[in-house]
Amino acid sequence: MEDCMIVELYWARSERAIEESDRKYGRYCLSIARNIVFREEDAEECVNDTWLRAWNTIPPQRPGVLSAFFAKLTRNLSLDRWRRERAAKRGSGQMEVALQELEDCLPDPGTPEGHLEAKETGALISRFLREQPELDRLLFVGRYFYLDSLEGLQSRFGMSQGQVKSRLHRIRRRLKRVLEQEGVAV
Repeated sequence: MEDCMIVELYWARSERAIEESDRKYGRYCLSIARNIVFREEDAEECVNDTWLRAWNTIPPQRPGVLSAFFAKLTRNLSLDRWRRERAAKRGSGQMEVALQELEDCLPDPGTPEGHLEAKETGALISRFLREQPELDRLLFVGRYFYLDSLEGLQSRFGMSQGQVKSRLHRIRRRLKRVLEQEGVAV
C-alpha cells in the first residue's frame, strides 16, 4: 500500500492504518529498536508504541516521508526505554559507545544554552552531512542515528572494522571543525 493511502487511513481513524503500517514498516522499525534496546520483547513493545504514537499524532500532523516519520518515532521511544533501563541497571552497550564517540564534537545539551543551541546545531549537522560523500553520510547516519554496530557497518559496506573506525573518526573530526567554525561551543 502506498504511503499516502496509509496516511489517509490514519486521518480517517481507521484501525487498518496500524495494520498497514506494521505490514510495510514493522521489520524496519523493529531493526531500529533492536539496535537500541537489544531485548526482543522491548524492541517489539517499542514498535507497538510507535503505532500508538502515530495514531495519536496523525492527525494533526501529515508526515511527508512516512518511513522517516516511523523511524524517528521508533528511535525516540527506544531511546526513552534505553534511558529507563540504563537508569535502573547502569549497564553499557552500543548506545553508550556511540554517544561517547560523539561527545568530543557535540556541545553538552544539559545547560540552558545547550537546549537553545540544539536545534541550530541539528541544522548545522544536517547541512554538514549533505555536503559529505555518500559513503561517509551513510556510515555516520548508520552509526549515530540507527546505532548500528561497527561489525554491522563493516559487513554492510564491505569494509574492515579498522576502515570503518578510521572513517568515522575522520568524519567526527571534520564535524567538530565545522561546528567550531560556526561558533558552537564543543
